Amino acid sequence: MATVRDVAEAAKVSVSTVSLAFNQPSRVAEATRLRILAVAGELQYRPHGIARDLRIRHTNTIAVLLHNLSGPFYSELIRGVEDEADRSGLTTIVSRATPNRPGGTIRLLHEGRVDGAIVLDPLISADSLRQYAGPRLPIVVLDRTISVASDYVIPVVADHEGGGYQAGRFLITLGYQHYALITGPADSTDSQLRQKGFFRALREANLQWQQVPVISGLFTEDGGAEATARLLDTGYRPDAIFAANDEMAIGAMQTLARYGLAVPDEVALIGFDDIRLARYVSPPLTTIHQPMYDLGRAAMQRLSDTMQGKLGLPPVVLSTHLVIRGSTAASPTKAGEVPYAGS
Repeated sequence: MATVRDVAEAAKVSVSTVSLAFNQPSRVAEATRLRILAVAGELQYRPHGIARDLRIRHTNTIAVLLHNLSGPFYSELIRGVEDEADRSGLTTIVSRATPNRPGGTIRLLHEGRVDGAIVLDPLISADSLRQYAGPRLPIVVLDRTISVASDYVIPVVADHEGGGYQAGRFLITLGYQHYALITGPADSTDSQLRQKGFFRALREANLQWQQVPVISGLFTEDGGAEATARLLDTGYRPDAIFAANDEMAIGAMQTLARYGLAVPDEVALIGFDDIRLARYVSPPLTTIHQPMYDLGRAAMQRLSDTMQGKLGLPPVVLSTHLVIRGSTAASPTKAGEVPYAGS
């Protein structure tokens, strides 16, 4: 077993600096601390107190590591995790990393003070997941492709590509011709899959999907509002917009009103997630329902099963479905067409 001296030599620091990195991290430069944690992980070193704790007991605690703790999507997800954790007699710790201090959540995994983790955070690399996951620390991931999967890295996802495809098929059936996409951050796998599904629907309909403007922004109302303003400032006027989540769609709705464009008479609008607010905005938002609460429950169920030694479990893929509300209507170019009923 590696010792603190082994870590110090490999990281090219003193033994006291290694000790401070684990016990008083604020006293160590962030770059140095992250280097020490990385070396400790490679050498499978654990501080003495943590190793002792692991030998004598489980913590019955699960880390829920998110890249955002605000917004209706995350509150529903966390509620699903916590309800299932309560049924399993487990406690949850919800935390997030920040771009300036991504090592905080990594330290939580490394120190071994949790028995498992649920991760929805692009700041935690796939290499880190593979490094720390194992029999003592199974990890469920909510934002990764199944190429990361192993017995101890288990994906639980919604069918984002299928949802994007449903959005595209619905708008096509209503007769819209001039589309635009408001997408999430470039590092969001979910957003990429929604875009992929949407473009697949356009491609199958022989529409010029390559010419569709794609404007990215943050997964927030302000992000959607700003992205839509950038789109309209180019002079392009779509007759239908697909936003990568409902918060962005609601922001887009505000910008369209500011530019004097009526929804749905002049621009149809469809979102993704089906957050509670989507049914109360004016007009109510057509969207793709993503089962946020069920995702949280399924993640916790898979984690609990793996902690009990059930290995080789398949990835969980939860279905999405179209919810039709007032922000979409039949295009005048295709009056009388039978509306799309979803799939």
